[in-house]
Amino acid sequence: MTEHELVGAGLGALIGIILALTGAGGGILAVPLLVFGLGLSMVEAAPVGLLAVGLAAGVGAVLGLRQGLVRYRAALFVALIGMCATPFGLLLAHRLPNAPLALGFSVVLVYACARMLRKARRELRGEPPCADRALQPCVLNPLQGRLRWTLPCARALAFTGLLSGLLSGLLGVGGGFVIVPALGRYTNLEMKSIVATSLAVIALVSLGSVLSASLSGVMHWGVGVPFAGGAVAGLVVARQFAHRLAGPRLQQGFALVGIAAALLLAVNTLAR
Repeated sequence: MTEHELVGAGLGALIGIILALTGAGGGILAVPLLVFGLGLSMVEAAPVGLLAVGLAAGVGAVLGLRQGLVRYRAALFVALIGMCATPFGLLLAHRLPNAPLALGFSVVLVYACARMLRKARRELRGEPPCADRALQPCVLNPLQGRLRWTLPCARALAFTGLLSGLLSGLLGVGGGFVIVPALGRYTNLEMKSIVATSLAVIALVSLGSVLSASLSGVMHWGVGVPFAGGAVAGLVVARQFAHRLAGPRLQQGFALVGIAAALLLAVNTLAR
């Protein structure tokens, strides 16, 4: 393994650890690490980051399935919409210069980290993680234990899949920061089920994005394989200690690091 591949594997392991400790949404830091750590452009970093995040999310989704936490029908529906939207995001990414992509990613990263800060603050106050559940078109049938599929429910989930798919293709983000709050707002699922279902969607949408990038010839497998392998290894190892280390204070720390990375990316982009 070359020095470049070793660095990639180490950065991937860091992403896996972040995912294990912060949950869905933490993988958004993969792209800044690839840009700063390996010198990739936004278009090059996006599919590599998605490969790592998708594989790591897939591990978490399988564990969630075994525990009966994944709402697999909802996950498949959202993911199918997302996979259909991904190629349009990828096409747009190829047509935009690197600067607006980097600036757009910085805005999305700040938004995701701000949500993480709010969530951590609510946990420290002893409040429920989902602030507003007034609108719930998707609710569980108490007799069957399954979501009631209505037109408003399908519409809400379809919009969630559309947005996560577009962002996945355009910026290389898994979409957990979109899916988790959407499921929290539109369903009455418990948070552990929301996160497990989100991981299943991220894994499937990321798979679609990686396939699209491969067919377009922009997937750097030489960087992606060690990076993704490191991410899965980091996730598996960190999960053993997550219950002792994870918490709102740690999420606040990662969120602040993410905001700093977004500002650094924006400054570097504007300075060129």
